[in-house]
Formats: sequence, structure tokens, C-alpha cells
Amino acid sequence: MSGLFDNLGFALAVTAPIMLMLAMGVLLARWRIINDAFIDAGSRLAFNVLLPVLLFLIISKTRFEQTANLSLIVVGVGGTLLAFFVMELIAKRLVEPAQDRGVVVQGAFRANMGVIGLAYAVNAYGETALAASSLYLGMVTVLYNVLAVITLNRSLNRHRSALSTLKSIARNPLIIGIVSALPFAYFETPLPQLIQQTGQYFAQMALPLALLCTGGSLSLDVLNLESRNAMTGTLGKVLLSPALLTVTAYLAGLRGMDLGIVFLMASAPTAASSYPMTRAMGGNAPLAANIIVLTTIGSVFFTTAGMTWLRSWGLL
Repeated sequence: MSGLFDNLGFALAVTAPIMLMLAMGVLLARWRIINDAFIDAGSRLAFNVLLPVLLFLIISKTRFEQTANLSLIVVGVGGTLLAFFVMELIAKRLVEPAQDRGVVVQGAFRANMGVIGLAYAVNAYGETALAASSLYLGMVTVLYNVLAVITLNRSLNRHRSALSTLKSIARNPLIIGIVSALPFAYFETPLPQLIQQTGQYFAQMALPLALLCTGGSLSLDVLNLESRNAMTGTLGKVLLSPALLTVTAYLAGLRGMDLGIVFLMASAPTAASSYPMTRAMGGNAPLAANIIVLTTIGSVFFTTAGMTWLRSWGLL
């Protein structure tokens, strides 16, 4: 029994701070201490500047072999493709009207790795996890964008060009931060102390601000618990995708921190960027918003349960 409580305590140490930061964001927004303008500006600051700086600093100080963990990247890409195809099959059977299928599929496989996934990993394993998961994050983020366009194009009969997709990927600040740091890691080139110190100030703000803004942007008013499509996307995100990626990682021989990173990244809720993409392409935006809110709430509980179970089996 004490072992169970130890494992549960470890899992809560990973997820509870995230839950509290998200809850604080919700409360601050309801108390009008932060407003929509702050949330919008803070979110853009975190995504466009602070998180890229955080990733750049960590990667640039890490040995290239630690960053370029090929087995981790292959598992992330392979597991994501598996989750995508399984959800496509499920959506074809369960989701009506057909125009909503792409929204549900995107909500089920596209995780908020850049904010909540990273926060989970840092809480579990410290800065070591940032270095190990950075290139994983970059490669899987590229895949997320490509697959999201494919599934939304198919279900909505809209056609976003491959060139515009590639341009959006190339302009993604997280990917820019990761790629620009790789030469420093490969050639083991140290950054000037002044740049490191200044960058640390930015980096230390990244996750707290991003989590507060994520919480503040959640609107419980959009919830529709009777929506079968929203529940299908939610269960796909909080249960099916983490399970498929974790099993893929286990069969590929990953254990310890590497297995934990795959599970935690996959367990992050649906990426907030799925909403504007759905809206821009003429999809069911309220359904996308529902899935984001439901998976953000559900992720904390299912991630805690999953971490407890994996640790009790000695896999983490």
C-alpha cells in the first residue's frame, strides 16, 4: 500500500502544479485581474519569444547526442501516425456529420506539447527532460501540422495548399528556436555569459506565463457534455493517444525517462492552435473549443493515473 501512495505522490508532483497554475489562470480571469487583452498578449509573448528562448538555451548547452535521440523521435512520429489512423477509423464510424470528423481527429492526436507537455516533463525529470524532448517536440509538431491539414481538408472538402502548410511550419517559433540551437549543441559552442543570463530571465517566465494564459483562456461556458463528437475527441486524446504512443514506446524498448517523456507529451491536452485552424478552414469551431476545454480538464486526472500505473510497474 505504501508503494501505491509513493507512486501516486510522484504522479501528483508532476500534474498537481500544472492543475493549480491552470486553475489560477481561470480564477484570475474570472476575478478580472487578467483580461482577454492580457491573455492574448501573454500567450503571444510566451509562444513567440519565451518558449523559443527556453528551448534554445537548453539545447545550445546540451551535447548533441542527448538532443538528437533518434529512437525517441522515431517512436514519436510512428506513434502519432498510428494514433492518427486509428482515430480516422473511429471517426468514420462514430462521428456525424462527416464534416466534424476532421475536427474530432485533430483534437484526439494533436497535443499541447509546447506548454503543458513540456511542463509535465520538467516537473517529472527536470531540465534534462527539456534537452531530451526538444527535437522530439520539433519533429512531432511538424507532423501535427501536416496531419491536421490533411484531416480537415478531407472532412471539410477544403484545400489548403502544401506550400502554405510548409510556410507555417517554417515560421513556427518553437521550431525556429530548436533548429537555431542545434549548431551550438553540435559544435559545443558556448554562449556569452551576458546572453545566457539575459536569456534565463526570459526562460524562467516561459512556462508559468504560458500556463496562466492557457488557464485564463479556458471558457467553461462552451462546454457541451452531451456532445457525442466532443466526448469521442476527448476520450481519444486523454486515453487512446497516450496509450498507443506509450505501447509503441514500450515495444520499441524505451524505458525510464524516455518512456516517461513519450507518455507525458502524448498525455498533454489538445493544442489550443487547433481552434483557430478549425475556424480559419470553416470547420465546427465550437466543437474544437469543447474538445480543448474537456481534454485540459481530463488530462490532469488521466495523466496522474497513468503515471501512477506506469511507475507501479517499474517502467518509469
